[in-house]
Amino acid sequence: MAFWTYILHCADRSYYTGHTDNLEHRIDQHQSGALRGYTFERRPVELVWAESFPTREEALANEIRIKSWSRKKKEALIAKDWDRLKLFSRAPGERHGASSLALGIVPRLHSGGAVEASFSAEPKTLIPPPVIVLVRPQLGANIGKAARAMLNFGLADMRLVTPRDGWPNPSAGPASAGADIVLENAQVFASVAEAVADCTHVYATTVRKRGLVKPVMTPEEAARTIVTEPGRSALLFGPERSGLDTDDATLARTILTVPINPEFGSLNLAQAVILVAYEWSKHQTLVQPTETELPPCARQEDLEGLVGHVEELLEETRYFFPPDRATATRRTLRSVLTKPAWNAQEVRTMRGVFSALGKKRPR
Repeated sequence: MAFWTYILHCADRSYYTGHTDNLEHRIDQHQSGALRGYTFERRPVELVWAESFPTREEALANEIRIKSWSRKKKEALIAKDWDRLKLFSRAPGERHGASSLALGIVPRLHSGGAVEASFSAEPKTLIPPPVIVLVRPQLGANIGKAARAMLNFGLADMRLVTPRDGWPNPSAGPASAGADIVLENAQVFASVAEAVADCTHVYATTVRKRGLVKPVMTPEEAARTIVTEPGRSALLFGPERSGLDTDDATLARTILTVPINPEFGSLNLAQAVILVAYEWSKHQTLVQPTETELPPCARQEDLEGLVGHVEELLEETRYFFPPDRATATRRTLRSVLTKPAWNAQEVRTMRGVFSALGKKRPR
């Protein structure tokens, strides 16, 4: 059975990203208005890109990843422009000579005849995102906050081991602040062993080793391992009040701990999750901060005008006194006024300020 990640182009020129196990039926639902969501008021919609994956988890993970991309990056994927896609995956200051191979993007042809792009954070092997396992969580609100922390950094596979108040929990949704996709797909297990049965690497998050003879890593070290070793990884988080007990931690192969103030080592559940999720996200292609094109610096002629304007106003106040210090004072003033790399608008604004200050007020 195949699972799909897809992109729709909406009537308002925006893009919608989703995932499904029946692509044709889902697109029909979007186009007919059967789905009352983002696309309902933005019809007609058009399917512009789709990619199949062997598991729902991979399709969901790629939906979340693409949703965080900029418009330019989505359009590069749709256009199958691998060089541009790689370019927009880099930080603004590093967008030079990018190669599509570094992203692991490989064009391929599926049975429908359309070209797709198979991509991942790793160039050779698709390593699934880690799963977050909450062991006996106590409050629904904390589960929701953990879901919010996960989705902020591209994680969506949440597994719950015997939550105290059962599942689903009405308090989780409001606390998730919109991370509904994580809560809707959360799975419940009767034991930690069952929750991590399909995982190759298991990390137990705890501030103490609890006498266990196991490797100990920081979140940063664990993230580097997770994104390079094949297989699914699981990150275990214990109950809010006491953390993981020794029996739970023995199931892990590695202890994951955070260097923390020894006099106050109290992290809440969502804080612990977000620390680990953030370190993992640093190895992924998430959206970059919005670029702002700065105006060019002012011409030297404009700066000279500003300096002269200020000196003229200061002359009237006998600022350059005593005379034997005037040259050094003017030099320091010029250095101050030219240091900020003013643009033309800023120079005009400052001259306006000085002109207003220089006007003689009526008595």
